[in-house]
Amino acid sequence: MAYASKNLFVFVLAVGVFGILNTEMGVVGIIPQVSEWYSVSVPEAGFLVSGFALIVAVAGPTMPLLFSKVNRKTVMLLSLGVFSLCNLLAIWAPTFELLFAARIIPAAFHPLYVSMAMAIASTVGDTPAEQAKSSSRVFAGVSAGMVIGPPCASFLAGTEALQAALAFFAVVTIVVFLATILLVPSMPVKEALSYGGQLSILKKPAVWASLLATVFVNGGMFGFYSFMSDFFGTVSGMSTLMVSVVLLVYGGMNIVGNVLSGFALGRAETKTLLSMPVILLGFYGVLFVVGGLSGVTALVVAVLGVVAGIANNANQYMVSRSAPEAPDFSNGLYLTAANLGTTMGTALCGAFIAQAGTQASIGGAVIFVVVGIGFIGWRIACLRALQPSQAACESTASQPS
Repeated sequence: MAYASKNLFVFVLAVGVFGILNTEMGVVGIIPQVSEWYSVSVPEAGFLVSGFALIVAVAGPTMPLLFSKVNRKTVMLLSLGVFSLCNLLAIWAPTFELLFAARIIPAAFHPLYVSMAMAIASTVGDTPAEQAKSSSRVFAGVSAGMVIGPPCASFLAGTEALQAALAFFAVVTIVVFLATILLVPSMPVKEALSYGGQLSILKKPAVWASLLATVFVNGGMFGFYSFMSDFFGTVSGMSTLMVSVVLLVYGGMNIVGNVLSGFALGRAETKTLLSMPVILLGFYGVLFVVGGLSGVTALVVAVLGVVAGIANNANQYMVSRSAPEAPDFSNGLYLTAANLGTTMGTALCGAFIAQAGTQASIGGAVIFVVVGIGFIGWRIACLRALQPSQAACESTASQPS
């Protein structure tokens, strides 16, 4: 491919992962509207987030392995086609159960597309610098889908209708599906890593420590994030428009945190891995105290977005640096851990809401982050227990982009 077409190809991948993550996390911004439209409780509406994430957690290590020898373009079209069809069905779902089904089915193809897109992006370019730039652009699509999708969906649902937000999810995936047909070349798999070689990373204690840390830190962050729009409306008393604006600011600051994380992890890895969850705990405590003050809450959430962005990248960093010899499989495991954490965290925070109200969701987030800090400490101990040469190899095998 000519260099210009490489840029276009990477752009298609980036928008593709945006569409996938937008479908998953965009519903966070419309939980109150789903609750009202389908006459279900807010925690029940939260199953649209936790249920999706649970399926991703199960499919994370299995789907990439199952399709590892299939033409990459075929995999892309299959995944995007399933997402597009189910997103269309969700627009007109007459019952909550059918809406739930329309989200669960495509969730299995989430890790297939995202893992593949990130792996392909790392090979696009003639030099390591160009390849790193391609990877960072695709990861930007992941981040944008996670943090920009919810406020956009919240705005559409609040100003138009719930169906407008659901249509937004469908339009993005349909556009990328058509762009993939027209712009992406056939990509047959030439060499596939053996299953045994990839599975062998599960023998490493540092990998398990990293995965468990990801489960709980991510569970704390996204458990609260899943109900953030409800928190702003119920506890802070923000209008629907204000909720959309604050979610958008949070998303923008989250992306800033993604950029800063590379510098922070590169210069002070251990300090960053430990300090970010601790700082998260501090901000959750502040939100619990000042949550009823809308202006102060908006300011706190803006800074929280930066911290969460760094912490989110740190999770992926921990897993990938613990198993650089199997990047595709470790990336699938990371998606499993992250989404399992989202499922568990959303369920716990939802249980706190059911018992003590929306403000109590912070309690569930705090519990998860505290446990996550313990597993980060275990990971650090695992690496220090290695021989100096092995620890140095594992620590420098993959630098953050």
